[in-house]
Amino acid sequence: RLAAEVSSALSVEYQQRYGLDIPEWRVLATLGFRNDACSAQYISHCTRTHKSTISRAVTALMARQLIERIENTHDRREFKLRLTRKGAALYQKLIPRLLRREQEILSCLSAQERKDFAHVLGKIEKSLGLVQTSGEADAKQGY
Repeated sequence: RLAAEVSSALSVEYQQRYGLDIPEWRVLATLGFRNDACSAQYISHCTRTHKSTISRAVTALMARQLIERIENTHDRREFKLRLTRKGAALYQKLIPRLLRREQEILSCLSAQERKDFAHVLGKIEKSLGLVQTSGEADAKQGY
């Protein structure tokens, strides 16, 4: 519930100003954070978003020329996604706003509590074996 509320609070920044929905932001943010091309499968896995939802978001972002496909020269059925210049510029505009909003949300915690919170979240992520690399996600089936 908390994750959904935080996501909703942050989504105001990109929905109202830029017309992005949550899945579209997840695709844009994943590509921007990685600063490297990756598969839709990777995005689906690391954001825990169903592949059909990611597929719709990818289609919408491509139509707005915010992301582009890079085909595998050896297998044309395979492709990766990356931000276009327009998409990268939008990501760079949004990140400072979202980080400020995140700080507002976390302002109820002391500096030590924030540090402890980040540490605990990291431990939980590690315990759950969350995917860290594009290759790991691409190697998994069903995403």
